[in-house]
Amino acid sequence: MSAPEFGADVPHRRVDADDWDEVYVVGDVHGCRAELERLLDRLGVTDDDLVVFVGDLVRKGPDSEGVVSLVRNAENMLTVRGNNEEKLIRGDKHLEELTEEQMEWIRNLPVAISWDDALVVHGGVDPRKPLAEHSLEELETFRKFEDDDGEKAYWWETHRGPQRVFFGHTPLAAPVYRRYAVGLDTGCVYGNELTAYDWRADEFVVVEPEETVEERAESKWVEPAAAPAPVQ
Repeated sequence: MSAPEFGADVPHRRVDADDWDEVYVVGDVHGCRAELERLLDRLGVTDDDLVVFVGDLVRKGPDSEGVVSLVRNAENMLTVRGNNEEKLIRGDKHLEELTEEQMEWIRNLPVAISWDDALVVHGGVDPRKPLAEHSLEELETFRKFEDDDGEKAYWWETHRGPQRVFFGHTPLAAPVYRRYAVGLDTGCVYGNELTAYDWRADEFVVVEPEETVEERAESKWVEPAAAPAPVQ
């Protein structure tokens, strides 16, 4: 499949999956470095494997600097920019522990990463229009839209490709697993799980946090409608 096309204001990085033995996509880490390290150990990641993050490496959790340092210094790890990285870039939020070099790295992150028919963005895509018409903010934060009947619908419930979109941003009680959408923010910072998707094996790999950093009301969790892929 050819590379997806975006507007001029949307930084996009295209990678070749054939350059890597394994490809993993990881959900929102939110500063939970200890859980991320356990997940990477469980996956058995080597220098020949690619790890792609859906954004929101930072904020809310205990060690944003540690997560940024780990991902930034690994040649086999890439991440898109999440809305929490964007808040730092805009100056709406601040993390004093991040160095200027780390902030410069964050400012230069892509908003989209793709390979084959896979597309990684933080928020999602609007199934009503082509990618080239999406704004940077939409790709980072899009979650719901109003359908023809005036009902609110999650975008992944109606997205029909051609890309299979991997996303975070929406705290999920369990991963979204659909033909054209895979949701990976399973709320590690809220005490649920940190989730990775093994792209070649077509299965999820999860670790549970040792503590709940932030409480989240039960009513705010999204329950995916489709059954998930196998969990390792």
